[in-house]
Amino acid sequence: MSQILPDTISAELFAQRADAVAAAARALSALGWTPATSSNFSMRVDAGHAAITISGRDKGSLGRDDIMLVDMQGKAVGTDARPSAETDLHTHIYRRWPEAQAVLHTHSRTQSVASRLFAREGVIRLEGWELQKAIAGYTTHESVLEIPVFPNTQHMPELVQRIDGWLDAGKPLAAYLIDGHGIYTWGRDMAEARRHIEALEFLLGCELDLRKLTT
Repeated sequence: MSQILPDTISAELFAQRADAVAAAARALSALGWTPATSSNFSMRVDAGHAAITISGRDKGSLGRDDIMLVDMQGKAVGTDARPSAETDLHTHIYRRWPEAQAVLHTHSRTQSVASRLFAREGVIRLEGWELQKAIAGYTTHESVLEIPVFPNTQHMPELVQRIDGWLDAGKPLAAYLIDGHGIYTWGRDMAEARRHIEALEFLLGCELDLRKLTT
């Protein structure tokens, strides 16, 4: 894949970000969370650009050449490659949270089932689980961690509007699910983003198990 970088971005910096994105994608794919080329991953490069997975690639075998540069409006920069149709959700997160450095989106079975089960309620309330403390800003199991479930659509501006509506209502947001789709979460670095997605996968699995045992 040919990638021409703006003068403000060094080849070394882009390579570092691309390698980090590819490594995270391979690791999460190995867990079975990226079936059939689904999911997308990105990392901020600078204030105006992000490195993101090229659409349609097998996430279990990604390398540096499977990552491309986009601007914060989700447009390709210096390449004819095509980013995911959901790139706008990544760049929206970077615009809303200047401290966010990595965004991860997977389609695990647990995430997909939980999104369908809780779609009618519009939110999953996690409370009492020790692992909630793995999410930045949550320091006790006694806190309530709400994960909204937004209706699925192929129209990204509609999804962005729903996310903005949640935030503009003053509600904290560490991740969100899309009905029948998967989860988005992010972090101040790649390590934090991976910790978040791994903790949320575990917590959603616990909630599903509780439903089965108590209904």
